Amino acid sequence: MFHRLLVALAAIVMPTAATYAVPADPAAAFGARPGIEDIHLSPSGNKVAFIAPGRGQSTILFTGESAGGSPPRQALVADGKPERLQSCFWVSEERLVCRIFMVAEQAGAKLPFSRYMAVDADGRNARVVSRPIRAYDAYVAQSGGAVIDALPGEDGAVLIGQVYVPQQRQGTNLNDERQGFGVERFDTRSGSARVVEQPKKDAVQYISDGHGAVRVMGTQKTVGSTGYDSSVISYYYRTSSSRDWKPLSDYNLSTREGFLPNAVDPALDVAYGFKRVGGRLALYKIALDGSKTETLVYGHPQVDVDGLVRIGRSGRVVGASFATEKRQAVYFDPQLQALGRSLSKALPGLPLVQFVDSSLDESKLLILAGSDSDPGRYYIFDKTTKRLNEIMVARPDLEGATLASVKPVNYKAADGTEVPAYLTLPPGSDGKNLPAIVMPHGGPDARDEWGFDWLAQFFASRGYAVLQPNYRGSSGYGDAWFQLNGFQSWRTAIGDVNDAGRWLISQGIADPKKLVIFGWSYGGYAALQANVLDPDLFRAAAAVAPVTDLAQLKVEALAWSSYRITRDFIGSGPHVAEGSPAQNAARIKVPVLLFHGERDLNVPLRQSRMMADRLKDAGRKVELIVYSDLDHYLEDGEVRADVLRRVDAFFRANIGTP
Repeated sequence: MFHRLLVALAAIVMPTAATYAVPADPAAAFGARPGIEDIHLSPSGNKVAFIAPGRGQSTILFTGESAGGSPPRQALVADGKPERLQSCFWVSEERLVCRIFMVAEQAGAKLPFSRYMAVDADGRNARVVSRPIRAYDAYVAQSGGAVIDALPGEDGAVLIGQVYVPQQRQGTNLNDERQGFGVERFDTRSGSARVVEQPKKDAVQYISDGHGAVRVMGTQKTVGSTGYDSSVISYYYRTSSSRDWKPLSDYNLSTREGFLPNAVDPALDVAYGFKRVGGRLALYKIALDGSKTETLVYGHPQVDVDGLVRIGRSGRVVGASFATEKRQAVYFDPQLQALGRSLSKALPGLPLVQFVDSSLDESKLLILAGSDSDPGRYYIFDKTTKRLNEIMVARPDLEGATLASVKPVNYKAADGTEVPAYLTLPPGSDGKNLPAIVMPHGGPDARDEWGFDWLAQFFASRGYAVLQPNYRGSSGYGDAWFQLNGFQSWRTAIGDVNDAGRWLISQGIADPKKLVIFGWSYGGYAALQANVLDPDLFRAAAAVAPVTDLAQLKVEALAWSSYRITRDFIGSGPHVAEGSPAQNAARIKVPVLLFHGERDLNVPLRQSRMMADRLKDAGRKVELIVYSDLDHYLEDGEVRADVLRRVDAFFRANIGTP
């Protein structure tokens, strides 16, 4: 499989209007994990490293020449039992640092852990860079340490955040009393480490300037003696000539108010970050020279500006991104802005263009370009020769298959609100009187975007029309659209989801007797709660890893330091019981199919078990499929294929379609 990933294609041959190529085993082809899960260029740009899936949950690091030629070589394998490679990046021309993630059992509890490991490009001289750390001990950046800076000016060293725990050395008085989150400069070859930021008990995040100077620190206190995190992260900064910390901003994780720093630009001496203006996220910069002058960099009148465009080993900020009907980028770098326009002309069928990585001098750029009907292709652009060469495809299992086009649409909710959505029709279909699926996204603090979606494409290949609504409660459209979130404002959110089904019927797209609903995570919650709100609209419901009981979800959060944040997000009041499918199972009339990973930490398995039990008690038809040793995302191609086959067969059995 993997040798195909480094074959440059001379041309892309598209099927004619009357010919539609379908994989021999659609579930296996669409369920397969992406052929490239992470990819980076070496400092020279002459080498590439990428993580590819193996069997089960295993992951494999390959390295090779970016110009192609000889096949890539295997450098590192994580067997997925439980370790998985998540990212690998170059710290020299011959050495990489990889982040390894796992869900493991400790004292009878399933907990997330991560760590970093350095390895040569040929797989030799492996060395642990950080200790395994429980991922919830602090903010996300603290999970098993965190690479703060790849130190582009140095060869093989990194700045890495480390969690310090007081240690006693038996038989000596040399105890280490340090505690908290600090930063070390770590030489990945020798293993020598030097502390550059002493650990601080409340520290949860550090941001460097990309060239070795730590300029921003985030702290998060616990509330009283509870051990639970405060919802506020307080940020501090340093001027370029001082080691003293000065207040920068406070960001509230519950209300989403305040300036949230993301990056530091040493040339401009500013921190880039996001802040709400007029109820929508916008990109701001704050001067770090002591003046704290705040400047609006870019805002959009309709949607949130929610992404930074960064490039290279230093993470240089070159633009901002946002999604209207499609994801767009605004570049601050004139050369990249011009190149972006040129690429749009050179790749007219692949409008979603991302700058993934670059060589150290940025003369070679790694680019991913894709569309709704193309999962993506990786290119290297050489600024010196002006050549653009395709090197890999994102999903080799779907190469040559005819994929469906995705159309942005709007439909009216019951109160007249126009709700944005994405409609995927089977290739070659006239779009009339079809079996149809409403597929609400997860989150709920998320949104769907135009582009390739493996779930929607599979269902379209099987003859279904698929509608993905960005219901109220979705993020990306500002505070007014987000409302109180999809749990506290569930009636509005789920009302919009059901109105998506009614729109499909009113437009003649869906056969009303063949309308079903499917979702994952919050989408699974929505698929169930939609049938509580309107028991007669859908003919069947399938849900992967769904939230089913909001009160129980709060109870489950008690074991985590983020409990207060989760509690506030769910809220209190009548909506907790009224908005819980498990508490209203008797209202659900349709057959239900549930899937859950046994190691799910996002939504515990007991949520699906409770739902299945309540439906059985109510005399309803329900089946629960549990996958052992898998978490929320079911990162196993064979398991995902199994989910697709079962859902397809389940829907067909309940809508009378062979």
